[in-house]
Amino acid sequence: MRLSVHHETRYRFSEPQARIVQLLRLFPGDTTHQTVIHWRIDVDCDARLREGVDGYGNHTRMLYAEGPVDGLLLTITGEVLLSEDDGPIEGASEPFPQALFRRVTPLTRADETIAGLADGDDLAAMTALAGTIHARWPLDRRPTPAIRSAIDAAADDRLSPRDMAQIFVAAARARGLPARYVSGYSLSGDDERRTAAPHAWAEAYVAGGWYAFDPAVGGRSGLDHVRVAVALDAAGAAPIAGVRMGAGDEALDVDVRMEGSGEA
Repeated sequence: MRLSVHHETRYRFSEPQARIVQLLRLFPGDTTHQTVIHWRIDVDCDARLREGVDGYGNHTRMLYAEGPVDGLLLTITGEVLLSEDDGPIEGASEPFPQALFRRVTPLTRADETIAGLADGDDLAAMTALAGTIHARWPLDRRPTPAIRSAIDAAADDRLSPRDMAQIFVAAARARGLPARYVSGYSLSGDDERRTAAPHAWAEAYVAGGWYAFDPAVGGRSGLDHVRVAVALDAAGAAPIAGVRMGAGDEALDVDVRMEGSGEA
């Protein structure tokens, strides 16, 4: 599957900002399951971009824009080739050992309810865990700006993909498995009405490798998932994190378009 991505993030400020500093985790890497054909970022104001890699091996850019800045438009365009492979995800940058991803963070603590969701610690059990989360909580794809913990999310009656991914990670770690949060893009809906959006899912280390699971679809992730960043939790893999120096309010609009074809 060949997927093209067009992602626009637009900030509007009620008052000009003196300076903007952002960490961008918007750049996918190659694995055995995906090959980046091309990928670029454009900014509509005078800004400096510094390339880097974070502690998890994610490709990053630091963005610095000096004011006055009334608004900011980030445009990501790229193409990724995804392969159908039931094996583990290999070839990604892995600076940390698998054991690090057993570490529980404040966002991925498990209570009795979450710990009881997983019935086993093998590949089949993790696939079933994704299905259990999908069946238990209705999916709500509306934007949720605030990151909440797995425990707080589990108390709600509708969950975002981000919530479901963090609950999966918390439940897997409660079984003693390394697990991590994944941010990226995906297509949702049926074949006739497919929509694109920033997305979140999870990976667990089972059967000697990392496998991807998407509670939002109730099973393993498929050929419409573009893997961008991984971390211990949603905060560590947030696509954009930063600060602005200036008064006033901020409005944010996000538009993602994806097109796929079966051509290699």
